[in-house]
This record gives sequence, structure tokens and C-alpha cells, in this order.
Amino acid sequence: MTDHRPWRGVLVATALPLDDDLCVDYDRYAEHCAWLVDNGCDGVVPNGSLGEYQVLTVEERARVVETAVAAIGGERVMPGVAAYGSAESRRWAEQAGEAGCHAVMLLPPNAYRADERSVVAHYAEVAGSGLPVVAYNNPIDTKVDLVPELLARLHGEGHIQGVKEFSGDVRRAYRIAELAPELDLLIGADDVLLELAVAGATGWVAGYPNALPRTCVELYRAAVGGDLDTALPLYRRLHPLLRWDSRVEFVQAIKLSMDLVGRRGGPCRPPRTALLPEQEAAVRAATEMAVAAGSS
Repeated sequence: MTDHRPWRGVLVATALPLDDDLCVDYDRYAEHCAWLVDNGCDGVVPNGSLGEYQVLTVEERARVVETAVAAIGGERVMPGVAAYGSAESRRWAEQAGEAGCHAVMLLPPNAYRADERSVVAHYAEVAGSGLPVVAYNNPIDTKVDLVPELLARLHGEGHIQGVKEFSGDVRRAYRIAELAPELDLLIGADDVLLELAVAGATGWVAGYPNALPRTCVELYRAAVGGDLDTALPLYRRLHPLLRWDSRVEFVQAIKLSMDLVGRRGGPCRPPRTALLPEQEAAVRAATEMAVAAGSS
């Protein structure tokens, strides 16, 4: 196990700014990555779901990684390398390594409901790229559940070094710690941040720092440090926003909050559609309330 764990701390699953023609604004993305680090975040995770990787071309996806590395350095960039095929995921991991990244994040096979043997083979293949792999457990979207016993096996066989845990079941944190104490637990959903931080998480793959980095970092540091007098009021203040990270419309919601605080979120590529008026009103109200309370 390496002593260098670049997935620790606050790593922002970056939203990807698009112009009105739905083209990627790489200059703005580079500036956004640098702005996040300048405001206390430890790194970025490009090409995750929040980065709309599924609707990027091969050229765009590669350039997004290269843009992030050029902006903040490869040690701060942990790209998502999810793909339908294991060979393709490995190629993305190799591309990340060639670009200078120090780790990658990987969903299980998500083209079908994979069995355990397929999951293990998938992670083994991508780990063969030579970069440390952080698993991403999102059984809601992938229909494949990386339960604690399976995570312990993947870690024990050397295929993963951490897990972004998005199941929402905070009880798993304690079981993972029992079965694989050296496996780093990363908070995977913004709206269980406090619960997983208290349970021993060592990182946060985060959505809402795209709009409010300084306050989100303050919340995370207080939570993992056990300073609940600071963390709990911040958590309550931000939770009306943080819970959008676990909803279907999370990309649109976070991009709207970015627009509202003066960051370019912009539109999403189809098949994502604009928020409904009542959804937009709810995100707008929660964002304005957080900003009025001093969040930034």
C-alpha cells in the first residue's frame, strides 16, 4: 500500500462548463479547477457522472483530463475511468497515467448486472494499468452493489485502495472498517457527509464545492476533526443543497447553483433536460439562503 494517497481530503467531482452551443469550455474548466484548489479543495475528479462523461467524445474526455492536470498538477487529479468494457476502462486509466494522474476512480461493470466474478475481473484488469484504483459504489445507478465483503476481497487482492461510498447506508462504514481497515472510505454522497465523516471517512468526492468550496471545505474539516460545534450548524445550513447530490437532477442543480454564485455551470447535454420550474425555484431558494448566511 502506497503512503501517497491522493484521494484523501476534498476532491471535487467537477461539473463541466459548456457554452450555449453545448461545446466544452476548456479554458473555463481549467480556471474552475484552479479556483477550487485556491479555495481549499485538495483536488478534482473529472469525467465522473457530474462531469457528464457519458456524453463526451473520446477526444473531449481525454482533453478534460489533460486540462485539469495542466491547471493544478496530476497529483491532484483522479479521473473517472468508467466504461462499458474493462479493456476500455483500462485504456482510460492508462491515458490518465500518461497525462500525469496519480490515481483513478472506477465504477463496477455497468452495462448489465454483473456477478462477483465479473466485478473482480473488471477491477483486476484496470488495476493492471499500474495506477491505484478507488472503487465507486453506486448500486442505485449501476445495479451492482459493492458490499463490504466484496470491497474487502477487492482490497485484499490488491485491486482497490479506496471506495467512494454512495449507497447512502452509513452503517456500511463500520463493517468496511472491520473487514478492510486499510481501505480508505470516501464520502460519496454530499447529504451523508457528516455521518460518514464521524464514521471515519478519509476523503470526500464532493459535488457542491463546485459552487461553495470554502464553506464545504470548512464543513468537511470540522466533521472529520470531530468539531461538531462547527460542523453541525454548517451541515444544517447546507443540507437543503447537499441533498440534491443524491437526486436524479443533481447535475442540473449543481450547475444552477454555480450560475447563481457567479461560476459558469451552464446547460447540460441531452438526454439531461432543464430543471422543472419548481425544481429550479427550490435550488435557487436554497442557494440564496446559503449565500445569505455567509456560505461561499
